[in-house]
Amino acid sequence: MEGESSKRACVKVENDVVGGRWDELNPEILASIFVRIVPAEVMVRTVALVCRSWMEAVAGPYCWAEIDLENWCRKCCIANNFHLIDPLVRKIIRRSRFTFRRLSTYRLGNVGFSFAANCGRCLKILQIPMSEITDQVVEKHAGSLVNLTFLDISYCLNITEKGLKAFGLQCKSLTHLRRNMPPWELPTKFEASHVNDHKALIIAENMSGLQRLDLAFNRLSDNGLDAILTQCKALTHLEIQGCWNVELKGNLEERCEKLVDFRSPWIHEYEDGHAESSDIDSRGDEYDEESIYSESPSSSDLD
Repeated sequence: MEGESSKRACVKVENDVVGGRWDELNPEILASIFVRIVPAEVMVRTVALVCRSWMEAVAGPYCWAEIDLENWCRKCCIANNFHLIDPLVRKIIRRSRFTFRRLSTYRLGNVGFSFAANCGRCLKILQIPMSEITDQVVEKHAGSLVNLTFLDISYCLNITEKGLKAFGLQCKSLTHLRRNMPPWELPTKFEASHVNDHKALIIAENMSGLQRLDLAFNRLSDNGLDAILTQCKALTHLEIQGCWNVELKGNLEERCEKLVDFRSPWIHEYEDGHAESSDIDSRGDEYDEESIYSESPSSSDLD
């Protein structure tokens, strides 16, 4: 009786309470509950073991319209299981029956990206920071991402100007690009900072429909910024924090201030940000490292 009551859902109708079994709920309703309260790895490894109806709900497409595997992929990296990331992504995409609208991963490889692109006819949001994807693979498969509106390729060091141009030429629905790079030190007045406006010029020429652009710690200068502001007329949000080569000479600062949201190269919030980062790090230390390793995916999860 105790086990049976734990599988009952209660719904209040006026003054009466109507009981129903959780395992008799429609798979689509179950899925809408799971995606709001259960991380992806728990759905795959635990929820599916509760009962047959829950397993069917998790195995079907309703749970995977928005695929967020970033935390799980990070755990793979912590446990040095990089080789599991691409198979994991491919498995979950198959479960979505190729109807997924969002994909968020970490350290995705060429195989995983190729599979996602070729199956991503409905894909609108692609977040793949720190991925190992190369220009050649982007050039080959970016044409399949015709409905993409948001692309995050931050810290993807293997994607150069060629890959960025391929995204611009092929993904004409793109309105938000995030291309943040690893922080680099503020050059002193005695140092010659390396200026690179190539990426900014490619964005200006091939992504003129952008409304939001994140370029933190890139090496563009005033010339690249001017090209972006001139060509991307729909732009409302711009982040160039840490872009030390930008000096905002002439009327550039005035033009930037007219945007809805502008974050200048000079990060005045350094001290506050450092304090917040310290708090996060201290809280992170509370987690047991062994528990993190135990939660990382194993080969059996991909069966």
